[in-house]
Amino acid sequence: MTRAFRWLFPHPLLTLLLAVVWTLLQNGVTAGMVVFGLILGIIIPRITAAWWPDIPSRFHVGRMMSYMVLVLWDILVANVQVAWIVLTRPNSKLRPAWVVVPLDLRQPEAITVLAGTITLTPGTVSTDLSSDGHSLLVHTLDTDDPDGVRDEIKQRYERRLKEIFE
Repeated sequence: MTRAFRWLFPHPLLTLLLAVVWTLLQNGVTAGMVVFGLILGIIIPRITAAWWPDIPSRFHVGRMMSYMVLVLWDILVANVQVAWIVLTRPNSKLRPAWVVVPLDLRQPEAITVLAGTITLTPGTVSTDLSSDGHSLLVHTLDTDDPDGVRDEIKQRYERRLKEIFE
């Protein structure tokens, strides 16, 4: 890419995404809204470029797509499980737990995706990243096996994210 292109489009996929989302949020697709979406898609990434990390050196789009399908499935299943817990079990019978998940991930983008995945999945929330970035503190709504929760997060999500980002 030329230097001018990279300056104007620091994150080209974000530019495209913003333009498409803006257009879809309108009541109708018009040329004016598409052009305005493209203008927003150019201006917003350009203004915020200083706060964006560098693009990861390796990123596997296909694996990310399968990861997204897995996460969407897990969100659906967890919604049903949490609804069942809330409807059938009184609060006094819940077994909440704090779980420390040691991280093998080192890329900030991958850690952010992992923390977001945990928080998006009902029944769990990532609450803190250690100062050295080597562990994540997770709260779970109901478990009798905190070690199993940790192992599932590492196997189901972190392992796949390592394949995507490394």
